[in-house]
Amino acid sequence: MDADAFEIFLTVQPGLEAVLEEEAREGGFAVAGSVSGGVLLSGGWPEVWRANLSLRGAGRVLVRVAQFRAMHLAQLDKRARKVAWGAVLRKDVAVKVDATCRASKIYHNKAAAQRVARAINEELGAPVEAKAALRIMVRIEDDLCTISLDTSGAPLHQRGLKQAVSKAPMRETLAALFLRQCGYRPGEHMVDPMCGSGTFVLEAAERTAGLMPGRARSFAFEQLASFDPAQWADLQQETPKMQDGVIGFGSDRDQGATQFAVANAERAGVEALCKFQCAPVNAATPPDGSAGLVMVNPPYGARIGNKKLLYGLYAAFGNAMRTSFQGWRVGLVTSETGLARATGLPFGPPGPYIDHGGVKIRLYKTGTIT
Repeated sequence: MDADAFEIFLTVQPGLEAVLEEEAREGGFAVAGSVSGGVLLSGGWPEVWRANLSLRGAGRVLVRVAQFRAMHLAQLDKRARKVAWGAVLRKDVAVKVDATCRASKIYHNKAAAQRVARAINEELGAPVEAKAALRIMVRIEDDLCTISLDTSGAPLHQRGLKQAVSKAPMRETLAALFLRQCGYRPGEHMVDPMCGSGTFVLEAAERTAGLMPGRARSFAFEQLASFDPAQWADLQQETPKMQDGVIGFGSDRDQGATQFAVANAERAGVEALCKFQCAPVNAATPPDGSAGLVMVNPPYGARIGNKKLLYGLYAAFGNAMRTSFQGWRVGLVTSETGLARATGLPFGPPGPYIDHGGVKIRLYKTGTIT
């Protein structure tokens, strides 16, 4: 692969493609469009590195290595050997190969993966290991073989900062996209009265501080032949934005959860922007100053068991919003329309269903509460 622009694919939960596309455009990336489950960019290796480092909503960053027709395994083997593996991979770094076949003459996933793995091993000399951190992804659909490289390694929501978590935490990438959907602006006040380990508050604080989400972790691309340590070090240079006062306010009835949130804020370096306290949802009050966004991911039946017990919680939340938070906007994530309705809040049409750990959730949001 040469230094010219190539195709970069950002993965995202289906239903949130347009939100990630907006973030990528805002970040100065050359967006080429979106498809189900992802956003397409055009760029070179510096854009790959920057996407991993700076995009808050992407799940992974993939690079297309090759694309060709393959009608049978021998053809797949022959064409895989013609890929310029040495321009991408290193001989001394192990790789693993995963394959999926759909509606194609080549239908055996394992056999397809073995052919590509053998081509890499024999043509480049790189070892192939089932547990290697560097992953080549082969997709054969309608006899079209697309070979991609996962440049992220661990999923991008694993940022290495939120080490203390409460039950059923929201993934950071999802939280970032939901905040964006609710129109959150850096520096704006944000309240989460059911904050758990603090994900929404921390996302708001990090955006306000101008901190990059990938600053505390490593990436698979650091093991590639195309990696330039000096250029990467330049990209990692940050100039945090100074902000006076707290902008993120979290509370939870679980004392342990709020302690987790405080520890996570300190680890992320945003403790000066956050305030956490132990309090029930019906005690929620707005901070002094301008109105902003209330963002919550309350318990829902999937992790509680009896949804009937939750209607009172949602009603109490809605009452607190109507009583004390006039002038604020509200975003709520839940799996049940009935629970959202129990708040009595004037939600607009809900967002699409999004998979969250096997549970289908939706974002409900209001305009300004009057």
